[in-house]
Amino acid sequence: MTEDLRKELLWAVLPHVPFDGWSERSLKAGASDIAMSIATMQALVPGGGLELIELHSTAMDDEMTCRLSEQEGGVMRIRDRITFALRIRLELGAGEREAVRHGVAHLALPQNVLVGTRLLYRTVDAIWLAVGDAATDWNFYSKRGLLAGVYVSSVLFWLQDESLESEETWAFINRRIADVMKVPQAVARLRRPFNPFQHAAKSQAPRL
Repeated sequence: MTEDLRKELLWAVLPHVPFDGWSERSLKAGASDIAMSIATMQALVPGGGLELIELHSTAMDDEMTCRLSEQEGGVMRIRDRITFALRIRLELGAGEREAVRHGVAHLALPQNVLVGTRLLYRTVDAIWLAVGDAATDWNFYSKRGLLAGVYVSSVLFWLQDESLESEETWAFINRRIADVMKVPQAVARLRRPFNPFQHAAKSQAPRL
């Protein structure tokens, strides 16, 4: 029941965020729209706008996971599934782009960085789990670290993208994913033992 009221408040506040940010003023305006008292509002979200940003991000993560579960991705390559997941996650915020913009700015404040980091981790973790990742070794963290960089850069690009149906953003994501896919291959090559005599022998071997 409480969670339902929190979400009802969130959806009521969102239309006010483009004008007043995730501020107390937006929260009060949203509460007024649904005839919620200020005391109830404060009890539901004692953390104010920052708590609503977290609720909004979590709601979009959950919706993304739900939509991905409805898709048949068994025949898709992992990079295509990741690209598809990123696209869904961004498209979910298409109608609330200014709210997302204000949220990014709010999370960038020094006092909110830890919350922003937690939300970023939750999103990339949700994406990897949704596409079927079952890694438990060091790859678990390296995959999430790499995807976090892609996701952040994609969000920032998307916020500035004025192309038709965000076509430039999807192209940008494709390029970033392609770059990231090269990293594990490079690391694997670096991990191979280096034998200088073997390399010398190959360079001096006669060509047939």
